[in-house]
Amino acid sequence: MAEVTTIARPYAEAIYRIAEQGGALDKWSQMLGFAAAVVADPQMQAVIGNPKLTATQQKEIFLAVCEKNLDEQAVNMVSLLLENGRLTLLPVVCEMYEQLRAQHGGVMETEIVSAYPLSDAEKQDLVRRLESKYKRKVEATVTLDPELIGGIRIVAGDVVIDASVRGQLQNMAFTLKS
Repeated sequence: MAEVTTIARPYAEAIYRIAEQGGALDKWSQMLGFAAAVVADPQMQAVIGNPKLTATQQKEIFLAVCEKNLDEQAVNMVSLLLENGRLTLLPVVCEMYEQLRAQHGGVMETEIVSAYPLSDAEKQDLVRRLESKYKRKVEATVTLDPELIGGIRIVAGDVVIDASVRGQLQNMAFTLKS
């Protein structure tokens, strides 16, 4: 999977720069989402994977399906991906574009896992503290996991803050074993 993301990242970054410069971040999200859905369709997968079709034929078929939902720049992007044999990367490019958009937009997706239901005030307090710590807007989803025994576990990007009783017991067990 690392190879796919390595190949897809430059495309996503270039698209993000174009969208940002043109003030069309939402438009590109819609175009990429639609094109990625078309690429993921089993019938289109058969077309893309058909060795009897030239890149030009594949492009004509693909654009016939989605050209009304793509502007000229998006058509050029699809053409570039086809010429390089990378149209199947479009769903990954779309996902990475959305990640870049969230990252540059200052929004951080966060998951708060709690052993018990949190009140609105507790959730707002946690979100406020996370926003203060990370200097970004935080969008938090709260899930329940009674196996935590008590406390919470916060997953914010690559960072995991485990303030649960279960996590503390696991740390204690690890320390005692070593």
